[in-house]
Amino acid sequence: MPRANRFYVPGGVWHITHRCHNREFLLKFERDRLRWKYWLFQAVKRYGLCVLNYIVTSNHIHLLVRDTKQQTISRSMQLIAGRVAQEFNQRKVKKGAFWEDRYFATAIDTDQHLFRCFVYIDLNMVRAGKVTHPSLWKASGYNEIQSPPLRYRIVDKEALTELGGFMNYEAFRKQHFEWVESQLRQGRIEREPYWSDAIAVGSENYVESMKSLLSAKIRYRSVVHTCDGTCVIEDTNDLKSNILDENERFKQVINHRG
Repeated sequence: MPRANRFYVPGGVWHITHRCHNREFLLKFERDRLRWKYWLFQAVKRYGLCVLNYIVTSNHIHLLVRDTKQQTISRSMQLIAGRVAQEFNQRKVKKGAFWEDRYFATAIDTDQHLFRCFVYIDLNMVRAGKVTHPSLWKASGYNEIQSPPLRYRIVDKEALTELGGFMNYEAFRKQHFEWVESQLRQGRIEREPYWSDAIAVGSENYVESMKSLLSAKIRYRSVVHTCDGTCVIEDTNDLKSNILDENERFKQVINHRG
């Protein structure tokens, strides 16, 4: 699995996922999820981590970040994961691993795929059946994006405005709201595994360029085309199987509607 600290792509966007050890529900209590959020803020303040979106679930996290400086992402993840695990073990008076050894990083194209990934993160706990709307899950970026705090801000408003090509942040905020509401109205909240499991996701040109850039690390990986025209660099045969399954389900839905 590629790790964000292995690659530095100036201005590149990475979707990071990190799971609790053995997928245990070690973040099931809100206090622990909010401590992860606190240390994310500290990473922003200490290292200048550029955060675009995030969510903390009961057994894993999603973090969408922009690569601005070498080692910023790796130092930030080391800080957050280390401190959250340390505090948890001290409180529970226990030892042992809290996280899986590696966090996984998927390179995301900065075209429309970026904001599809963005909304995919927002809808994570709706997809899990825990809430009916992302605004009801506190440990996420949704509420901060819709109602930016005056202090202790985590999400980089300027980066979101720039990446989206919007005139100002208010225009982005309104569009973000509509993106989420549109997905909810259409019931489009199904899991799309490539956002978390692929090495890179985007247009064909972007994926091919990332494959060339990372060639030494992903020499034997192949490019897969999904049913919606998205291209991904697969990481495992399981991912390819999942994508093909998604394509087949898509075809079945279309045939049924026809």
